[in-house]
Amino acid sequence: MSRVGVIGEALMDIVRRPDGSVHTAPGGSPANVALTLGRLGMDVRLFTSLGQDASAKAIRTWLGESRVDVFAAEAERTSTAIACLDATGAAQYEFDLVWEARRMRLDGCGLLHVGSVTALLAPGADEVLAAAQAARPSALITYDPNIRPALLVEPRAHRDRVERLVALADVVKASDEDLDWLYPGVDPLDVARGWRRRGAALVVVTRGGAGADAATSGGVVHVEPPSVVVADTVGAGDTFMGTLIAELVTRGYAQHGRAALRGVDVGVVRSMLEASARAAAVTVSRPGADPPWGEGVRPLTRIT
Repeated sequence: MSRVGVIGEALMDIVRRPDGSVHTAPGGSPANVALTLGRLGMDVRLFTSLGQDASAKAIRTWLGESRVDVFAAEAERTSTAIACLDATGAAQYEFDLVWEARRMRLDGCGLLHVGSVTALLAPGADEVLAAAQAARPSALITYDPNIRPALLVEPRAHRDRVERLVALADVVKASDEDLDWLYPGVDPLDVARGWRRRGAALVVVTRGGAGADAATSGGVVHVEPPSVVVADTVGAGDTFMGTLIAELVTRGYAQHGRAALRGVDVGVVRSMLEASARAAAVTVSRPGADPPWGEGVRPLTRIT
């Protein structure tokens, strides 16, 4: 089975709930994606940046318990994110991010996932772009912009970087909120179709409780999410992304390459989205970024 490489931030989440309680736990979008992959049985390696402190130790332990290999450049401190939850469980974030570059050994990675803050802001953004460019001849590329408005200037300042990564990617997942921020007033599905024309074989738009849509060569596929009682939405999109990657790997697309992915059947896409939605539903049903173990990867068709 192909190894999956993930590049991006790992940090400590400080979650402030409406009742005044505070919960601290490891997190970060790319780290959550890697965690999901590890729990789904994938061979996964996270390339990140950590301090030499108690938070870094907790993050390494958290990821290690889910079978994630961690390759971290040493930073002056470990990054943090404060997530303030509203009455519905939705989160607004404030960040203190630190990133140190390091040479990443991507040998053996049949799929590389990039995204979130590190892919958009200096000093990590150029490093992430260069890694995706270097990996593309031999690996599938997946991308999730995971926009964090609190850290960004305004859409035009970041749109070019996002679109350069979209052009390198084979599969892109973005929330409707990401797309509303990047392209105000434009239908998210129109953005998804435009991103496919830039090069991505599959563009998925997640819509929270309204499900998810995928723009494919065979048209738009829509799936509804399972009905669950929401504890909070922390890590839900990352669980969806991680499960989608696991589906791609398990079905053989990382081995057989982007040509096979470009001709993917809409029924297979629907099955992958349903698996990802099921896994994300487990995450939202319990507090924090706590993706399921072994659930969601049930391929109906494997490339031979």
